[in-house]
Amino acid sequence: MHAALGDAETVINVGAGAGSYEPRDREVTAVEPSGAMRDQRPADLVTAVDGIAEALPFPDDWFDAAMATITIHQWRDLDQGLLEMRRVSRGPVVILTFDAEALTRLWIAEYMPELVSAEAARYPEISHVCDVLGGTSAVTDIPIPLDCLDGFGEAFYGRPEAMLDPAVRQAQSGWGFIDPDVAARSVERLRVALESGEWDEKYGALRVQPEYLGSLRLVVAHP
Repeated sequence: MHAALGDAETVINVGAGAGSYEPRDREVTAVEPSGAMRDQRPADLVTAVDGIAEALPFPDDWFDAAMATITIHQWRDLDQGLLEMRRVSRGPVVILTFDAEALTRLWIAEYMPELVSAEAARYPEISHVCDVLGGTSAVTDIPIPLDCLDGFGEAFYGRPEAMLDPAVRQAQSGWGFIDPDVAARSVERLRVALESGEWDEKYGALRVQPEYLGSLRLVVAHP
């Protein structure tokens, strides 16, 4: 993602959150609407501006590049947010997001189908993202490492027990779109499969697989 920013010196990070993917070697302006997320930003990162993607408080072509990581599916108006990123950036728009069609490839779809359905319904089509941004776009499949520190579902492809942890699930926004009783049954389904050995019989090789090529996508759009 940092490589895709090229030689951009000024970067706007939209929906910046706690800044997990934010470059330290550039002049970054972070925009984040959640006060709780702004408070989680490390001291060595810039203070985030309280703002939303759909109304960025900056002039046209103000930044060399714009970035957004695992956030566009949470925006109230996707197209407006993308157009705003394009408006304020005179260079590339770099977005890390998910491809809904690829979510069904992993075991989560078998044991927690309701979670996958909820997440897939939120993710925009990659082709639509490219169309809205205009210009020339490139989409790259991003492999997920076995020890991925991010908390999205596929990050635990080889560590299924983590999905039984309420703290892990609480950090995954998709569970908030599922009825609690349905969610509980999904978790129990996975628990039973792990305790019986069924999961390891089917998917045990994933525990030592260095990377998993799932739904994570990098979109880079040049004007």
